[in-house]
Amino acid sequence: MFEKIAIIGCGLIGSSILRNINNNKISKSVTVFDKSRDVIEFIKKENLCSNLSKDIKSAVKESDLIILAIPLSSYKEVLLSAKDSFKNDALITDTGSVKKEVNKIFENLNLINISWVASHPIAGTEESGPSAGFKDLFKNRWTIICDSKNSNKNKVEKLKKFWEFLGSKVKLMSIDDHDYILALTSHLPHAAAYNIVKTAINTDEKFKDEIIKYSAGGLRDFTRIASSDPLMWRDIFIDNSENIIKILDEFSKNIEDFKKAITEKNGDKLLKIFTSTKNVRKEIIKAGQDVKSPDFGRKKN
Repeated sequence: MFEKIAIIGCGLIGSSILRNINNNKISKSVTVFDKSRDVIEFIKKENLCSNLSKDIKSAVKESDLIILAIPLSSYKEVLLSAKDSFKNDALITDTGSVKKEVNKIFENLNLINISWVASHPIAGTEESGPSAGFKDLFKNRWTIICDSKNSNKNKVEKLKKFWEFLGSKVKLMSIDDHDYILALTSHLPHAAAYNIVKTAINTDEKFKDEIIKYSAGGLRDFTRIASSDPLMWRDIFIDNSENIIKILDEFSKNIEDFKKAITEKNGDKLLKIFTSTKNVRKEIIKAGQDVKSPDFGRKKN
């Protein structure tokens, strides 16, 4: 499919792509660059890749597909370092959770004869780093590709086939729609989780041990979400701030309505809220995004 693929950043997502490429052999050559010495040593130890670049320029040189699997705040630095070394007609994609601000970076660089097509595999876990990666991370999970009227349709189709080779189901979507939908499905839950855990641990010090010891499924599951990579989520909340603020405003209104129902002991109102959210859970399972058994999408093969 590609003569040479360059993976820039080899944490959870990057290392999972690498493992899957090795498994499917969809490229004649794969090159990896990561600025972390620990990451590189892990890749060497696990024999995941023999072509390890010491700098960005050598990594992207002659690469047909360049995959950015790095924090959003690193895109500009990486692209500025690599912009004079991209192969003519190369395809650049990424794995980030926000697209609007990143797209502006590419537009401002005005790269000639280079195709930029954003993509986002909806397949992360709360773990991070190359040791957390596994080849089936993308199996039966959605990957969103953000195309536009200016996108090279042949490149979009080639990228679609690439993610399908890795096991993904693929959906084409505009950048604006992607950022809004992800603000609801991913960014809001993380905002809630961080603040729920923060609230729980900020209670009276004498109850701290009991809170940890007797954490029921609710708090336990929120701590899983709230343990996600802090750097990654800092960047997401900054880059998608406009959508997230709008949604948090709506969330605050719903909290106020909830508080009012509790204060007034309005059983009918509370029952209506609980019933409507239970139905959403059923719809998510029906859509194949989860199953009733625990740990869906998190077990390594």
